[in-house]
Amino acid sequence: MFSKPFRVKSNTVIKGSDRRKLKADISASFPSLSAEELSELVPNKEELNVVKVYAHKGDAVTLYVLHKNPLFFEVEKRLYPTVYVLWRYPAFLPTFKTWSPVLQKLIGGADLMLPGVVVPSSGLPHVKRGDCCAVASVNNIAPVAVGTAALSSADMYSSGMKGRGVCVIHTYMDNLWASGDKSGPPSLPDTESKGQGQNGEECTSEDEEEEEGEKCVEEEENPGESVTDQICSGTEELNLAEQEEEKGEKGNEEEEENDDDQRTPQEIMDALLVQCFLHALKSKVKKSDLPLLTSSFLRNHMFACCPKGKPLDIKKSSYKKLSKFLQAMQQQHKLVRVKELTKGVESIVEVDWKNPELRFFRVPVETDDGEAAPAQHEVEGETPYHPPEITILYSVSARLEPLFLDVNKRKGTILQPAEVREFITEYVKKNELVDEINQNYVTINPTLCDCLLEKSEYHEVESLKWDDLFSRTMGRMQECYEVVFPGQRAIVKKGHIEPIDISVASRGSNKKVTLIKNLEVYQLDPAAVATALQRRVQASSVLQPIPGAKDKVLVQIQGNQIHKVGSLLLDHYQIPRKFIQGLDKAVKGGKKK
Repeated sequence: MFSKPFRVKSNTVIKGSDRRKLKADISASFPSLSAEELSELVPNKEELNVVKVYAHKGDAVTLYVLHKNPLFFEVEKRLYPTVYVLWRYPAFLPTFKTWSPVLQKLIGGADLMLPGVVVPSSGLPHVKRGDCCAVASVNNIAPVAVGTAALSSADMYSSGMKGRGVCVIHTYMDNLWASGDKSGPPSLPDTESKGQGQNGEECTSEDEEEEEGEKCVEEEENPGESVTDQICSGTEELNLAEQEEEKGEKGNEEEEENDDDQRTPQEIMDALLVQCFLHALKSKVKKSDLPLLTSSFLRNHMFACCPKGKPLDIKKSSYKKLSKFLQAMQQQHKLVRVKELTKGVESIVEVDWKNPELRFFRVPVETDDGEAAPAQHEVEGETPYHPPEITILYSVSARLEPLFLDVNKRKGTILQPAEVREFITEYVKKNELVDEINQNYVTINPTLCDCLLEKSEYHEVESLKWDDLFSRTMGRMQECYEVVFPGQRAIVKKGHIEPIDISVASRGSNKKVTLIKNLEVYQLDPAAVATALQRRVQASSVLQPIPGAKDKVLVQIQGNQIHKVGSLLLDHYQIPRKFIQGLDKAVKGGKKK
């Protein structure tokens, strides 16, 4: 998750109530932690920061930082400790042991495969599927990776110690670790399990560990030689996982070719069905799409996620029917809930978005640029466009500054709407202004009177409703907006963001043209938009400079094309409708009179 740089959205000091909530969440998530250890981790009188970031894949993550070191991070309302915490408390999580060469693969972004796990004489740590766990070296119990168990301990044994063991989320040397003081792991030798091999064989020195790692490398370079060491096979599986992530399409093809040699056509089709199913849920289906007809899900989503050159045919699988396949996904994998809404017609009514199998599924690179590409990028050679994230903000004005003095927010401080509501609510409660008879009203004190009321209202208005209080506050603040383009720094500007303006004008006696401007505000290339429109409507387009506007271009295309322009901006470029002006001017259907 943190193998690539993340983008910081906000960094604030934690409040007292949030600090108490964090302590309660940590205690609930990690019950083995004592009260003293919890107080050391989250002290009451030291500054603790809450940093909200976006990972490179768009995941929203909350970091809790003490003394510039991230202690915990929260993903989808689940807390995970960082390596900085685990170095202070090595027994904090169930820990799997592996060899140093394998650790290098984990740091490179791979997951921990079961053949690379060293089983001590006491056995594997007891975990359930999805439990938070750590990974450490056989000679040092200081963990260097944090993740979730891909299988339960019992399933790991029953699988013959083959397949994925731990889905790694955070490691030593990744970008989350680099946001701290960049200290290295302490040396904490484990005398009990030191030297225990995977099958209980002794390995008493670091030299022998290095020899095992060298053997793994030799086996990879000479695949014709017999594989006698299971640790080597673990490293090879990790290499395959790494190739899948880094090399994308080539790595997938090589791995699938090796698997195809050992599996029957029916097993291959079963695996392809599951891959397309998970891919469709992760990248195509949204909560707002539910309930979703199972037939539409197969036709519009699963087929679109099928790798190029590999036809998806349910009849060639062991399931034979879509209903049986979805029933297996519901009962065995607990991924979806299918319900018969009308007789003979089934729909997917619920998706378990927190299911580890779905959360940690990696979308194959091949299908990202496969058959769906021509529909998404109509202009050949056009750089893929990702819409910006636009947030409306408010700046504290001189008139309203007295309301925010208690929270140390001066004139010019930029706040989010939720923060404005929070600070105003705190001000009202601190000054005991809530009406005792009707708590929906707030009593106006002299400060609120000066800040929010007009002169004509001074002697008439004695109280305001909460909504009116908030709307008046924001109405007297300077409106701003923040624009964040993927991979770029956030841009904050004062005033209203200019919407993309679409209008229709007359040329000559009875000719109409459609005009589009302000595309540059959203980093849209007017030339690319004009070319895409030309292909859609089969009409000529012209680019014209806008008089008095520097570096802005007007796109003009023949005819009233507002419907087509709106479809291009909303569906292809995914610009939110509220930032497009003029869609209501489109020609309405119906017979001409």
